[in-house]
Parts: sequence; C-alpha cells; structure tokens
Amino acid sequence: MKTKNILKLFFFVIIFLSLKSCNKNDPDDNIINFVPDTTIVSPEADSESIDNTLYLEINDFIWENLNQYYYWQNDVANLSDAKSNDASTYLEFLKTYSDSEKFFESLKYKDDRWSWIEKDYKTLENQLSGISSSNGMDFGLSYVCSGCPELIGFVYYIEPKSNASEQDIKRGDIFYAVNDTPLTVDNWIELLNGNISYTLNMADYENSTFKSNGKSVELTKIEDFQENPIHTNKIIEIQDKKIAYLLYNGFLSSFEDPLISVFDDFKSNNVTDLVLDLRYNPGGSVNNSTYLASMITGQFKGEVFTKEIWNSKLTTYFESEAPDRLVNLFTDKTFSGNNLPALNLEKIYILTSGRSASASELVINGLSSHIDVVHIGYKTAGKNVGSVTLYDYIDNDGTKNPKHDYAMQPIVLKMANKDGFSDYSDGLIPDIEIKEDIFNLGVLGEINEPLLAEAISKITGSSKKYPKKIFNESRNVINPENESKMRMFKEDFNLK
Repeated sequence: MKTKNILKLFFFVIIFLSLKSCNKNDPDDNIINFVPDTTIVSPEADSESIDNTLYLEINDFIWENLNQYYYWQNDVANLSDAKSNDASTYLEFLKTYSDSEKFFESLKYKDDRWSWIEKDYKTLENQLSGISSSNGMDFGLSYVCSGCPELIGFVYYIEPKSNASEQDIKRGDIFYAVNDTPLTVDNWIELLNGNISYTLNMADYENSTFKSNGKSVELTKIEDFQENPIHTNKIIEIQDKKIAYLLYNGFLSSFEDPLISVFDDFKSNNVTDLVLDLRYNPGGSVNNSTYLASMITGQFKGEVFTKEIWNSKLTTYFESEAPDRLVNLFTDKTFSGNNLPALNLEKIYILTSGRSASASELVINGLSSHIDVVHIGYKTAGKNVGSVTLYDYIDNDGTKNPKHDYAMQPIVLKMANKDGFSDYSDGLIPDIEIKEDIFNLGVLGEINEPLLAEAISKITGSSKKYPKKIFNESRNVINPENESKMRMFKEDFNLK
C-alpha cells in the first residue's frame, strides 16, 4: 500500500469552485446549465500481470485521496479510515469495480453532483487554461414553443480572433438548424458538439414565428483554441462620470498581465465607477479573482478576502501547521511580484446571469463584506463548494504515475467571505433582477444594452431608463455550458 500522508500529495493543487446548478425544472429559473476471480496483486507490485490489474492501482489512488481530501469523507461509509486497516480486506474492496470510473462514482456522497474523474489529465489541464476545440461562438438554446421538442439557437457573443469572428455572425443572431437539420432536444448535442465543422441555418423572428431567412454561416472549430477572457473593456463618459466597463469571461491566470493593464488604464483615466460584467463567466483562478478584487479596491491590503472550509482532517492540519492556507488576503502584488493598480472603489456594479459561477460568485461574495456591491441581472449558478485536481503521484517530488493518465476532481471545500457567509448554493440573488431577453440582447458594452443601461441609470441617478423591449412570453432557455467549466482553482498550492 502507498503510505497515506497528508504531506505527500502534489506540488500544484488546483482548486475549483463547483456548486449546485439550477434545477432543470425550476420554474423560477429558466436557465439550464449543462456531465471470474483474479489473482490478487498488490497495486504496487512489479510483475508481468500488472497490466491486468492496473485498475487496482488506480482504485487505490482514488480511495486514498478521497479518504484524505474529500469534503464529505465522514459521510461516506466506504471512505472510513478503518477501511484500509486490513490489507487483504482492502484489496478485496479495491476489486469491487474493475472500471475505475465506476469505483470513483461509488464513493461519492449522495448529494455530490460536481466531483468527477478524467482518464486523461491533459484534457483537464487544457480546460483550466481556457484551451479547447472551439469555433468561438458562445450560444444558448430556446424551446420554440412550450412542451415541444424543437429548439432555436441564439448567439450570446463571439470570441475575438476566433473562426466565428471572421464570419457574418453576431450577438443576437438566431439559427434554427445545423446542416439543414432542424434543432431538437434530442439532436442538438450531436449537431453542435459532435462536428468539427458545420453550417448554421439562420432565422428571423416575425409575428411570433421563426422563419428561415435563407442565410447560412459556416463555422469550423480550431483545435486548442485559447479563449481571451477580456472580451470588452472601455470607459464611458456620461455627465460628470467616467464609467469603466469590463466584460470578463474567465478568471485565467495566463491573462494576468493583460488584466492588470486594463486596470492601469482605468486608473490613469481616473474612472469614477466600474461595471464588472460577469454574466458569462463560469469561474477560474482563485489568485486571479483575488487580484481582481484587490484592484477594484486597494484599501484592504492584508485583510481577509475569502476563507476556506475543508474537511475535518485538513482543517485540523491547516489550523495547526499552516493557518494562512485557510484564507485568501487582499494584496497589492501578484505572486510574481507585479504591482497591482487600485481603484479604491467603495461601490461596484456587477452584472450576472445563471452562468455566473464559482470564482465569479467568489468575487461578489468576497467583496460584499467590504464594499457596496450592486448586483444586477439574474441569480448566479450557486457553486459554493470547491474541488482540487488530484494526480497519482508516486513520490514527494511530484512524479506522476507513468502507468496511467487518470486525474480526479473531487469536492474538498467551501468558500466563505470575511463574515463567514458561504450558504449560496441556490445562487446569489441580484438587487435588481433583469433576465436577458433573447430578442433584445443589445450590443455588449453599448449604453443601450439592457443590463449595462440599468447600471448606468443607477450610477448617474437618472430616473430615465434606457429603452428596453420587454419579452413577455414564457420561454425556457438552455445554456449548454459544461458544468465542469464552472470552476475556481488555486495555483501553486503546495502541501509539502
């Protein structure tokens, strides 16, 4: 058996915030966010038969790490410390499933919807870096009518420097078919996710009916496409106000320097207010979110931004050996030593939707203990528990097991703000509720875009609202967001 030791695990632990998403049938939330006996050989035995029993070694990796790090370890009987007291009994237990993914699933807490395991850790690493196969079109889907299977698609935004950015397609465009096949609840995944290249058949909405307009758009996914989370940033001058606007779509550490540059520009232009648009942001780096909060403020250096709540084993360990690991503090520098500009704001306006999750919610919840957060839009996803990326390390030097590429992403903690509040698994409720109208999405960053217009009206104190078309039909909207993207991870978290 491998020795179970809290210090042994890894050099880089990646923490995700992974929470309860909106129930598909929740009438108050129309957003659906999209996951014969054999000879017993010791998992570490070196023999020709190891290939036939590799699953035992993988299962051992799964159990040991869930036993040590899983948030609900105390609530799962098969993760009890006593399970591994007898070597023979433990090995028989590891044989329960030769399919390691099923073994992992069997050890999950009954209410855990967010932990998962990957056969290839490189896939997970790309995901953390915002790298995927993508054509750059971010879209949603809506039922054509109540109770019918037909769907229409609509564009939320286009990624800069993507294949879609070179085509005649924009936010608010509607498509009803792919490769001349009408979209339905049964085929949309295959049509839109199963093809590298496809043709969208576009439509208009006239007299309460979707009609083909004869236009088609060809899109091709780029392998290893790197998303740029800084989609739009600008300064809007109205009356005596200089309003900074930032549409930020992912907390990616690889874009740390560009984000700092954006705030350098905001600061040098003496902005008076900030509208932070997180409505399409599924989460990302804890460090990155801490830097963002620190640049929004600046007056709270060294104070608690967020607190981490782990299982009893890790909480006891951290409290005794490394209490600083249980808090994330406001700062004026990055880990690499770069200075962070600070706006020193006492109030911020944050725009959200049901796709705002994890690190996005962390920023809202963390800042709310310190400044006035005016939350506009729709309730967030409600991902208040986090996970870590666990590899099968075979030594204390961070060497991965060369026999397999499995990594897992189990829930290990909750995130709370300075005041200890962490109970937002049903989502953070906005102060001003506005759902996006798929027939009046507006242009992101323009003053007449409904959510930004609302923020501007609050900033300027104007009683006049910018014109908004009200869509009164009840229409379920499906956001085909991969729930595993709703994340919050923390780099360079060393348990050694």
